[in-house]
Amino acid sequence: MNIPRIGRALRARSLWLFALLTVSLSGCGNERVDQHQLEHIQERGVLHVGTMMSPVNYYLGSDNLETGFEYELALNLARQLGVELEMSTSYELRDLWSKLESGEIDFVAAGIDVTEPRLNWLKFTPAYHNIEQKLVFRQGAQDRPRDWSEVTGTIRVVAGSSHEEHLIELSKTYPHLEWTSTHLYDADELLEHVIQEKIDYTIVDSHHLDIKRRAFPNLSVAFTTKSTVPIAWAFRGGHDDSLYAAAVEYIGSQHESGEIAQLIDRYFGHVSDFNFVDTRAFIAATENVLPDYLSLFKEYSGELDWRLLAAVSYQESHWDPWARSVTGVRGLMMLTLPTAQDMGVNSRLDPEQAIRGGAEYLRRLHQRLPDRITEPDRTWMALAAYNVGLGHLEDARIITQRQGGNPDYWIDVRERLPLLRQKQFYRTTRFGFARGEEPVNYVENIRRYFDTLVWLDEQGRLPASELEYSSVTQTANRADEQ
Repeated sequence: MNIPRIGRALRARSLWLFALLTVSLSGCGNERVDQHQLEHIQERGVLHVGTMMSPVNYYLGSDNLETGFEYELALNLARQLGVELEMSTSYELRDLWSKLESGEIDFVAAGIDVTEPRLNWLKFTPAYHNIEQKLVFRQGAQDRPRDWSEVTGTIRVVAGSSHEEHLIELSKTYPHLEWTSTHLYDADELLEHVIQEKIDYTIVDSHHLDIKRRAFPNLSVAFTTKSTVPIAWAFRGGHDDSLYAAAVEYIGSQHESGEIAQLIDRYFGHVSDFNFVDTRAFIAATENVLPDYLSLFKEYSGELDWRLLAAVSYQESHWDPWARSVTGVRGLMMLTLPTAQDMGVNSRLDPEQAIRGGAEYLRRLHQRLPDRITEPDRTWMALAAYNVGLGHLEDARIITQRQGGNPDYWIDVRERLPLLRQKQFYRTTRFGFARGEEPVNYVENIRRYFDTLVWLDEQGRLPASELEYSSVTQTANRADEQ
């Protein structure tokens, strides 16, 4: 049982109940709380939500479809209200506040930090996520400061952000700090300015940094400037609490059902475990090794995303066609001999056969999972089965159900897989002992590699594939390694 997670859920429920009580009491002294806003939204059939485009809020994917953490969270609310969702994007915080005040948008969902100054004129839902704020610099550009007294050089943050509010207060204690704020660049661009050494430091939210470091591993943390910072949806003040009350109740129910935890895991759960050396090595491999096999990943991926297939191969072999483990698995996709034979692979050292066989095996695992498991959990569980076997995965799902978790949610099954090492648990399962922590790490690594490949691909930073992918194929075909 995950006690910290239960504790977080109880705290979230307490906040929800407190906020809901506050909404109810806000009508005391009045004949009725004005219900016009929610009624008007349902009459027009559209919920207008303000946001800012960023990897942590809202963006258009490679297929030009809307996606992002804030988008999915708001979309589910719109569906509960029986209306369509329309995201209104702004490039500056002051523009969002102006739209909110004028009524052009109904509320703001943009990873907004709850701060004391903002509480003077805004109403916030209970927090749906807690993050940290970090002072970031480029590794190697200067010595790492340990606290504010050691910070020298220029700091730049987004104007109107909570980071600016924090620096205003800090300047009273540390008058030597040299900092500016800007409306011209967003947080993502300021991180790139740090990489380009146009500025020495910026302050960034931890989940945003985690995503950015998948492509820019030289972004380094000096120290945490704030810990446990709540983020929530922001509503304008006033007496009409109808939509606000619905949002408060919605956030509470999403916490209770585990939907928010699952959404957080989907977007941020796998990126927080950052490894500088591994990330740099992976990016270098995309430039120097991936072109040899890129066309094969695309050819044999089928309905799978070729970037996912490439990420699996890197996790398995680091794109080494001669890779071999002590257990006898071999090749780019590290297939066992029985699996290779089932997939029609004659030589696991032949890159084309290995990739074709690995893709087919992953597809079969994906298809064999129960239909009720939806994406992306279905893909994460298929990856876990690729590593530990479908039988052990099913054992972990049964344990999850016994303990009151959802066996169709990767976030819940992931917590129970390591229990397959413990006798008190594996003795009651069909397939017995397994090193259950390995598929957990395996899946999270692949998710990080996949995210990096997607970003590099969308930025046009992946090299073109080679026409002749390797001479290894001819050599492997001559060598009957099986």
